Amino acid sequence: MKSLLFIYGLIFCSLNAFSQVEWVKENYQKAEYDIPMRDGVKLHTIVYSPKDASKSYPFLMQRTCYSVAPYGVDKYAGRLGPNKFLMEDKYIFVYQDVRGRYMSEGTWTNMTPQIPNKTSKTQVDESSDTYDTIEWLLKNIPNNNGRVGQWGISYPGFYTVAGALSQHPALKASSPQAPVSDFFFDDFHHNGAFTQGYFMTFPVFGIQHPKPTTDNWWLLGMIQPKTKDGYQFNLDLGPLKNFDKYYKDNFFWQEHKDHPNYDEFWQKRSIVPHLKNVKHAIMTVGGWFDAEDLYGPLTVYKTLERNNPGTYNTLVMGPFGHGRWSQETGHTLHSNVYFGDSVATFYQREIETTFFNHFLKGAADGKTGLPDAYLFDTGKKVWEKFEQWPTNKSAKKTLYFQPNGKLAFEVPKANASFSEYISDPLKPVPYVEDNTQTLGFTPFNYMSDDQRFAARRTDVLVFETEPLTEDMTLGGEITVKLKASTTGSDADFFVKLIDVYPGEEPNHAYMPHKNVILSNYHQMVRSEIMRARFRNSFEKPEPLTPNKVTDIQFRLQDVLHTFKKGHRIQIQVQSTAFPLFDRNPQKYVPNIYLADEKDFIKATHRVYHQANSASGIEVEILK
Repeated sequence: MKSLLFIYGLIFCSLNAFSQVEWVKENYQKAEYDIPMRDGVKLHTIVYSPKDASKSYPFLMQRTCYSVAPYGVDKYAGRLGPNKFLMEDKYIFVYQDVRGRYMSEGTWTNMTPQIPNKTSKTQVDESSDTYDTIEWLLKNIPNNNGRVGQWGISYPGFYTVAGALSQHPALKASSPQAPVSDFFFDDFHHNGAFTQGYFMTFPVFGIQHPKPTTDNWWLLGMIQPKTKDGYQFNLDLGPLKNFDKYYKDNFFWQEHKDHPNYDEFWQKRSIVPHLKNVKHAIMTVGGWFDAEDLYGPLTVYKTLERNNPGTYNTLVMGPFGHGRWSQETGHTLHSNVYFGDSVATFYQREIETTFFNHFLKGAADGKTGLPDAYLFDTGKKVWEKFEQWPTNKSAKKTLYFQPNGKLAFEVPKANASFSEYISDPLKPVPYVEDNTQTLGFTPFNYMSDDQRFAARRTDVLVFETEPLTEDMTLGGEITVKLKASTTGSDADFFVKLIDVYPGEEPNHAYMPHKNVILSNYHQMVRSEIMRARFRNSFEKPEPLTPNKVTDIQFRLQDVLHTFKKGHRIQIQVQSTAFPLFDRNPQKYVPNIYLADEKDFIKATHRVYHQANSASGIEVEILK
């Protein structure tokens, strides 16, 4: 019976996909072009134009490093644009392979450095390529209305941000979604710690191909582990330098090894310092549980807001993992947490479509009816509207660590008090209990996963409030302020903000894992790692002085989460989250990518909770 149902399911999906392709064929005409850039390099571009030529249409463009397939004028995609509503509204949809990728000429560069003041045609970047593409489209594609919009998720989100800097007068609306903005703080690093959970992705980004191709040339470089246990695979691999076993000729991996600090190499690949003089409308989109790009959307939005007063600039954050707002799943879950039904459809129809239609087809006067920030409260599980973010309707308070694992808003009174744990890099704390997640392409579910398994380890500190007597909404920025010491000369601190459910919490109807219960569930709300060597400077790391109390301060990303009455707020502190992040040897070495096995040592870390050295997290509580 199950086999028959599976077969019927496959047939249904195939028929549905076929019908979608047929709908696109009936309503759109496909063409392919190799568009010349100012330096002569040609970028492969696919254009889907509405067959109804009785009216004019705006362009809606995506530039990507992930292929604009299917290639061939007789092969059609089954979906166009950011969502089905925009596809049905009819736009001229444009897809382009960026330089050095797939069918485009040129040399591939990760996070192409932005050149702010170009003086010759040979000085090119993603903003100039966007400008030249728009210029060509306006002149060569008939029935356009002279307006251009762009969107992209993840790496294409970076190209959207960079394209927004083109300053082409026809560019009226951009929506960077989960945009990569700086590889030292997002995706491949977090505060300088290497995201080892990305180890499978390096062939995609670190292998050049000699000429345009429709093939996935990087597949030959993919690792084929002989185990499904990613924790054990990474542990057996040993120090990071052993990655050369797989990636000796991978230029992107070698760049990581050569640049362990936030030097000029990484700095010039950050798009954030260039977010100035943006005049057209921007809608930045992200997911509160995006394990890949949470830093990007929040940083892009805030920087644009600060540098471009008067520009239409909005932020949308939903209860999603990476890019999941682009696909409706019906019952909206992340890991084990249920947020409601058709949440992605609401976003697509009421927010995204409203934005693009207004600026590309409508009055374009900024009166969209959308707020400055449209954010989902992941505790109440409802959308909320704000006229600025962070909101000015909040109060900053500090939750202080207390003796005996307590957490409270009062400064601890003890004269000498600390909690300590032994961190052993040879037995690192897993970042997730479900080991099937540890060998994927990138991490996903851990951002809202149950943290009970970690709370019960001796190398994880736990601080927890009493059950709340009323709802408490944390809305805005969070800053970790540790007073810590170590017997070693370097350390990582991974800090987690957790919502502890009451014992009587029932399971919801859509539980994805039959062995998980929501009774006493420890839902991770936010987490981040800090490599202590970078506590004063990401450019110039410094060792810790053994046994000296030291300030370790860093930001968790923003939250909008209501901790409900009867729930507890919990903070966990640990020094490994493996294999999500690489292990700190805990003995200072200039370059952890070159560390030997003998450099990895046990160390005792102390976190202080006393009157003159009080540790805690600063939060913003909505009034």
